[in-house]
Amino acid sequence: MNHSVYDKYPEVAVAGYDHEAWQGWEPIITALRNRLSQRNNVTLVVDCYPGVNLRELEQNVFPALQPSQTLNVENARLDETALHHLLARNLTDDRVFGVLSCHHLTEFFDAGKMAHLRDQAESVPGLTIIYGPGAALVHPGDVLVYADLPRWEIQQRMRHQGLSNWGANNADEDMLRRYKRAFFIEWRVFDRHKTPLLNRTDFLLDTTQPGKPAMISGDALRAGLQHTTQRPFRVMPFFDPGVWGGQWMKNKFDLDPTAPNYAWCFDCVPEENSLLLRFGNVRIEIPSQDLILLQPRALLGERVHARFGAEFPIRFDFLDTMQGQNLSFQVHPLTEYIQQQFGMHYTQDESYYILDAEPGAHVYLGTKNGTHPQAMLDDLHAAARGEKAFDDARFVNRFPAKKHDHFLIPAGTVHCSGAGTMVLEISATPYIFTFKLWDWGRLGMDGLPRPVHLEHGEQVIDWQRNTDWVMKNLVNRIDPIAQGDGWHEERTGLHEREFIETRRHWFTAPVTHHTGGGVNVLNLVEGDEAVVESPTQAFCPFIVRYAETFIVPASVGEYRISPTHTSQGQRLATIKAWVRGE
Repeated sequence: MNHSVYDKYPEVAVAGYDHEAWQGWEPIITALRNRLSQRNNVTLVVDCYPGVNLRELEQNVFPALQPSQTLNVENARLDETALHHLLARNLTDDRVFGVLSCHHLTEFFDAGKMAHLRDQAESVPGLTIIYGPGAALVHPGDVLVYADLPRWEIQQRMRHQGLSNWGANNADEDMLRRYKRAFFIEWRVFDRHKTPLLNRTDFLLDTTQPGKPAMISGDALRAGLQHTTQRPFRVMPFFDPGVWGGQWMKNKFDLDPTAPNYAWCFDCVPEENSLLLRFGNVRIEIPSQDLILLQPRALLGERVHARFGAEFPIRFDFLDTMQGQNLSFQVHPLTEYIQQQFGMHYTQDESYYILDAEPGAHVYLGTKNGTHPQAMLDDLHAAARGEKAFDDARFVNRFPAKKHDHFLIPAGTVHCSGAGTMVLEISATPYIFTFKLWDWGRLGMDGLPRPVHLEHGEQVIDWQRNTDWVMKNLVNRIDPIAQGDGWHEERTGLHEREFIETRRHWFTAPVTHHTGGGVNVLNLVEGDEAVVESPTQAFCPFIVRYAETFIVPASVGEYRISPTHTSQGQRLATIKAWVRGE
């Protein structure tokens, strides 16, 4: 059982636009020439997400188009000092946490220099090219190209190619601080800027893989995103090592055997994952965030969209400590704390679904009966000063963990997964907000001390989450819901303080589901593979394999999950999550 190959590059095939997709610089240049040749005096605007390699455009595209002039909008950007003053409140002095930005991109540019660029753009006949992040602020574009980039690729360029934050010369700065600036400021600002551009762009340019560009028309992009909301789909997962990481994913998912470990798999975090769209022989990689920004109602459903806006509120990811180490001992902020301190409107409630476990595996969850808060905090502070190891055996519950257990973790509950577990983490999306209380005295993989945030953590620990309360409310709260021929359904959580509901279906025969007007997120937690089908043939059959997370958009409505020929005779199980109330 569980022998099917996990697909690391899932695609959504889009029909009808093969002639509007191009691979390689020469076909891309030809397509742009054809569009530009329709007018005599024309302005080509190439707006970009921060992190796009502008040099690729300068070397490979612009000379071939023979423009009369080429203008880089970054020449009008505020200097680094001015940007720092503008952003100081959002950046904070903290290594990890900032405050979410409400800035608009126009604030990042000098008004006089922008006016000069606009004058330049109008003063020269022929072809004018304006390019760079924010280029559309200079001119709307007679022809508009948007060059996009997934956030995971941005992080890889920060780590391995010395990429600085936009408007800063900080390639040597701590990676956590660069990520913080991108997360709290740049990505928020540029998502606001690019959304209306994607709704009208003539072309979408994918430069995610250096030297392997691809481009589609804006119509193809928008049709592809609309098509994606009418069927089940997967985003492209990414994997990352960590100081506590294990070996389970490396073996099960055919990952690089030379890597020391894999700690995380972000299997469904659309804010950072890529979405792969296939147009004939051309594959386009775009941020899956683009789907949320352009198709939020069809994807999320009316009620979820009304509550969360263009944000995907459910996250599925993997935490692998098999042959690894304990996660950091941590707590997540209460709702009012995350709102007041960081500008987020909902917090990180979560749960651990145990996909697999070694003998003796366990989960740390809640404080022990009789724990005195100040005594535990004093012990944590002494550990943070390096005076001693935190006495977890004195203060924290340790529950045995076995395959298919489900531990619920509403915000404010101290917790961590112990060594020897393979966790499917089901949670709300603002995943950066983890307050580490104790990290077992380790350094990070970069050789630096891992940040501990006791000053935040001690403000949000719910001391009523003791042994008795946790056992009653958070450990395997599994209730039978319904059953039929060859299947039965169980409620596995989450706690009443958490907005996510989860159900598990065990089945050897087809099971009918319905989105109920809200987005569903599922994972095949037992069995080799299953097929997801539309009772009305509204979408093509969709194969899902063991441990793969998939999204069923709200607009799909009714769908059916069945064993495939490969999995006939097996007992299969899915875990499904949705926003409660749907």
